[in-house]
Amino acid sequence: MLTALFADIHANREAFSACLAHVAALDAKQYVFLGDYVGYGADPGWTLDTVMTYVAAGALAVLGNHDAAVFDATADLNDSARAAIAWTRGQLNERQRNFLRGLPLTVERGDRLFVHASAWQPAHWDYVTGPATALRSFNATQHRTTFCGHVHVPELYHLSANAKVGTFAPVPGAAIPLGPQRRWLAVLGSVGQPRDGVPAASCALLDEKHNVLTFLRVPYDARTAAEKVRTAGLPEVLSLRLLNGR
Repeated sequence: MLTALFADIHANREAFSACLAHVAALDAKQYVFLGDYVGYGADPGWTLDTVMTYVAAGALAVLGNHDAAVFDATADLNDSARAAIAWTRGQLNERQRNFLRGLPLTVERGDRLFVHASAWQPAHWDYVTGPATALRSFNATQHRTTFCGHVHVPELYHLSANAKVGTFAPVPGAAIPLGPQRRWLAVLGSVGQPRDGVPAASCALLDEKHNVLTFLRVPYDARTAAEKVRTAGLPEVLSLRLLNGR
């Protein structure tokens, strides 16, 4: 069975729609959403309604820091992110807010852990940005594979039997066997606001039967998404990021 994985959608309808269509064409059957459905983008209500529809059909979803910030005016966000969340609060209805309130920080399925930020202290929203922080995450769980987002840059870490951490940037479309001799930590890129210099949306597919992971990049209409951000009156930097991917 193919499981589609998404992180950091950030209210980008155009990017999310393109990714959903792409994985559906590849015959994905299960869906996992790793948080930050809102913030930055211009379509938070539509995004949440879409995620809620998939969850009602059996998809898994966890809470992200921008989602949590909807209810926390003291959240640690930069100025543009804070402005976007302030605007977002006025766009959501009670059903959408209740959905966010009910999301867990982590979900476990067999030997896999799904979390937005990191396996250690998930509510602190720490970033996995290198071998040292990856090792902290490995040490915080016994799961063989951890999937997270938050960083907006795709990366894959692996832990050997002698506790050495390796890392590499995945090549889009290349199938990666998650061999049983190692443990794995996959940092998904961002659907809605990539920051690795590539504007195309990021998502991934996990072949659960063969334990093979494939990172994907999906082109989408970034100009329309950027224009909607400007029209909403959100900070200009948030629209520019969609065009240059950083």
